Amino acid sequence: MKFFIDTAEVAEIEALADTGLVDGVTTNPSLIAKSGRNILDVICEICDIIPGPVSAEVGATDFATMLAEGRKLRDLRPNVTVKVPLTVDGLKVCKVLSDEGTLVNVTLCFSANQAILAAKAGAAFVSPFVGRLDDIGQDGMQLISDIVEIYGQYPDFTTDVLVASVRNPMHVTDAARLGAHVVTMPPSILKQMYGHVLTDKGLAAFCADWAKTGQSIL
Repeated sequence: MKFFIDTAEVAEIEALADTGLVDGVTTNPSLIAKSGRNILDVICEICDIIPGPVSAEVGATDFATMLAEGRKLRDLRPNVTVKVPLTVDGLKVCKVLSDEGTLVNVTLCFSANQAILAAKAGAAFVSPFVGRLDDIGQDGMQLISDIVEIYGQYPDFTTDVLVASVRNPMHVTDAARLGAHVVTMPPSILKQMYGHVLTDKGLAAFCADWAKTGQSIL
């Protein structure tokens, strides 16, 4: 499973990149707005830090403008993945850009039927939003299970399931159990995955016992 970081904060990405655990980055208009910076500058900086896919989302909703924006974004850096919404025009843009060799992430997926359409349009990634489904009383992980099962029936489908709207480490675990290809998460979720009370307790005991020996490895 690949780990993407869902943020537009360059400093956070730089810090996490040093762990070697980050395979890519996803951004969206809300994250760009939160950063308070120009989208083109942010995407270029992130792409220079992370060699893997960096999703940059179009801002328009009509076909012609989305296509123009997508082409401009993909020309920024070779590892840009153009992100489009799962709408009729978004899928049309996905088809054109995919045929041109551009990686496309189709976002705001909330049903298996939508995921099928994204795969047929040539998307490199489809982003089902599990947390938002959970928020309205639906089972976000059931959607992941359905999409993974469907995609597995068709070898011609090359779209990766990119689990988005991740709210806690258990979402990551469940996505891995179901065979999702990618999880994108806020930096805070990745940091939570390190922690366990027994790890802390065990390390404290080891350190105390080591100190009693009076030894030094160096």
